[in-house]
Amino acid sequence: MNAPIDGPRFPNDQAIEFVREFRVTVAPAYENRAKLATSPPLFLLRVPQESYRGGVDRVVAALTGALRQRVPFAHLPAGTGADADARLLSAGAGTQLYRSAPQHMTPDRFPHFHVMCDLVDYIRAHPDEWATNADQEAQLRAYAGEQRAARGGPLAFTRMEGPALDGLAGFLAGLSWLSFVQLFPRWLWARRVSRKVMRGWLGAEPVAQGSNNLFRVLDHVAAERAVQLMDDAGHEDALQEFDRLVLRALLEDLRRPAIGRFLPGRRRRTGRPVLFVELPPPGEPGARAAERFLRALVLARATARPPGPLVVAVGVPSAALLRDLGDPQESTFPEASVRLADDAGPGEPAVLVDVSEAALAARGVPVLPVAPRTFRFGRRVPAALASGVAMLALLAGGLLLPPVLFPPPRDCLGGTGSVAESAPTEPTPVKATDWYEAALETIRVQNERVADYAAQGRTVRRVVVFVSDRPRTDEQTRFDGTIPELRGIAMWQERLNEDAEANNSLIPLHVDVRQAGVAFRDAEREAKRLVAEMADERNLPASRRIVGVLGYAQSRKETQAALQVLGRAGIPTIGTTATADEMLGGDAARTYWPSTPFNSREARIQADFAHTRHIVAERGHEDRCTPAEHAIVIESSADLYSHSLAQRFVDEFDGTHQVFDFNQEGEFSPDPVSGAVTQPDADLLAASLCEALEKKPRSVVFWSARAKDFTALINSMDTAGTCTERDVTVLGGNELTNVAQTGAFADKEWLRLYYSAHRLPDDHPDASDRTDRFVEDYVAYVETTTTGTDPWKQDGHSAVSYDAFHVLSEAVREAGLADPEVDRKSVLLVLGNGVAFNGATGYVSYEGANAPPDDKTLVLLRQSGNHPKAVLVCGAYRQGESSEKQGKPCAG
Repeated sequence: MNAPIDGPRFPNDQAIEFVREFRVTVAPAYENRAKLATSPPLFLLRVPQESYRGGVDRVVAALTGALRQRVPFAHLPAGTGADADARLLSAGAGTQLYRSAPQHMTPDRFPHFHVMCDLVDYIRAHPDEWATNADQEAQLRAYAGEQRAARGGPLAFTRMEGPALDGLAGFLAGLSWLSFVQLFPRWLWARRVSRKVMRGWLGAEPVAQGSNNLFRVLDHVAAERAVQLMDDAGHEDALQEFDRLVLRALLEDLRRPAIGRFLPGRRRRTGRPVLFVELPPPGEPGARAAERFLRALVLARATARPPGPLVVAVGVPSAALLRDLGDPQESTFPEASVRLADDAGPGEPAVLVDVSEAALAARGVPVLPVAPRTFRFGRRVPAALASGVAMLALLAGGLLLPPVLFPPPRDCLGGTGSVAESAPTEPTPVKATDWYEAALETIRVQNERVADYAAQGRTVRRVVVFVSDRPRTDEQTRFDGTIPELRGIAMWQERLNEDAEANNSLIPLHVDVRQAGVAFRDAEREAKRLVAEMADERNLPASRRIVGVLGYAQSRKETQAALQVLGRAGIPTIGTTATADEMLGGDAARTYWPSTPFNSREARIQADFAHTRHIVAERGHEDRCTPAEHAIVIESSADLYSHSLAQRFVDEFDGTHQVFDFNQEGEFSPDPVSGAVTQPDADLLAASLCEALEKKPRSVVFWSARAKDFTALINSMDTAGTCTERDVTVLGGNELTNVAQTGAFADKEWLRLYYSAHRLPDDHPDASDRTDRFVEDYVAYVETTTTGTDPWKQDGHSAVSYDAFHVLSEAVREAGLADPEVDRKSVLLVLGNGVAFNGATGYVSYEGANAPPDDKTLVLLRQSGNHPKAVLVCGAYRQGESSEKQGKPCAG
């Protein structure tokens, strides 16, 4: 245990407490190994510039000497020569940690680091390949598979040579060998590692942009950085991003497995990995590489979870680096010793300690070797023994008590994670004014194009789009689907105009966007105003005649009244996401075609889903779920959509229920759902809800009110914390789509959220080619017209409005083929005869009646982080599919 008398010693600036705490932080006593669950802050030990080389050697040698062959550590020297600044220290850190880990100690595998390091190495070595071919995804996948096989393990057999036979037998044998021995195993490995990396951490990083494919993400990164690397192999911005990616992958490997409990891998985390970084003075070889690594560390730690390595940088940090590291205040070694046991959060400044010339000249403090617990056998030995004993016990007991030992599956549908799983640390920022104006600008430009068509003598017409008032704040944008809806309309108008260049049968349509007040409060007045304008339409040129209306994304009494006005005037109207059955009563039944399934169908499916699927976490078993036996229904009785959906859900749900009538403005209908308790206060509702969940834990909260009220309730529950020690399951309608996908609940680790939508996520295996194409076009449109991170890639509002406009434009086209006048009556006739096509939301088929498309797609999503997962898909999402063939809860 004693350090040799002539061995390297740590500079003694009152450093005895620091040295002692360093040893405990790196290798605590085995019974206290829970201390390894923290992520200490970054430590900067600043030495005098005049004594840089000797000071760094003195400090690093003393600390590494105590660790050698006992815990994994990496010493990252400054390097020499012209290429010292072009190195990725993150790659060296992972390689050294992997090689220096003592036998049988955890972590002992680095799957995230190795694959990311391989991909980055290939990109840096071959930037010119992206200059000639922008798509190198397959090449990246093949290279990563070859590197993994070269490292040995189960994939190593894919490097074996195939049989050497002649003739047809040789050809078939070689083909089989290539397919099943080489290509297929590597394809399986690539698929598995991609899913693991994307779900583990990369999917939540901004660079992923919603993709779920590791190799595609790196292909896009390479395509963006190739020009920089071709001009300068040491381009600072490119290397900074690569350093961050590799280091973030390494932190993910160092995080797992968790500490403690009985599994061998967890019991064997007895020492903390340590990184020593040499920090040359500014301008010296290697200074840029070292500072880049430390900046990458700050960025990577912002999303990484503990435990993390201890990082000690020794040298002469520049003023710019200190500024980027949070302008740390100078500390003494006694003060720094206290910080070694800290668990640093994202953004916490580094710990800066000056090492004096006097301390470097003195004899110093010996650093005694650490002594973590070691193990004689690999963890597979006790794991195999424990598994064997457990299997024998299960087999023996299974003969006597099969129902007890082998209960029916209780896996939670869609996983056990909350809305916070893999979520960004902050909600996705939205830019209400900029994004709204960008959609309107696209429509304005396309309207000018329509005017050009009219000037050429082409037949053109007008449509009116009714939307709610533009969101005035970013928070209002989270509760409103106006922006994605306008984007869908703008995209279809652009597509229609482009296709009209070559297709003379298409009729370009001028789009007149009109605001109908906040939450459509002025919808009826604006509808009457439109009808009055159209009374004098005969005096207008044919190109300015209105042939239909789009919009009304919300089912409210005001929009219901507006549809009656339009129905009496005989104006064809295609709805977007308004879902209440009541919207289609009276005069509206003559001219109104909804685009989405009615509340009656959605409520029947959701009620059956809640009562038959494993969605509610069992008390004391967060990884086991049960169907809901009780429903706590929250409605807003004065809101047509909310009351309609809640009443129908109560009628369809087979379990027990209780109802709360919640509205923060104090607006309540005289006829709420029977037995509803009126509540205008979010805090009081949260208390009542927690009390109800305590009494009946196998409950689902069914939410039919608006998104703003939902956010208020969730925040109140989180603040009170009286029932968030266990997960709460919420099932809601499509009203929650916008706010959920902006990451507004990213910190609510107790919330399990399911909600309805009208389009499959693009990564779902049943998503049609048209859906995939729409998502690609949508992403391209957003990137072209706006800045910032768009949260609504998987939101259905844009796709619904895109298809709704498609319906109206198709009806106008067919009306023009039969009647050159192309008036509203001829459009109504076409709609009455039926319209069908494969759309962005799935198969769209109107069979003539004023009703939603036949068997229209309805999806239930489970929100996890900023990416939803489809857990139920009903309807004709492809032509020929049917809810009746899909069984319960879709059928019926």
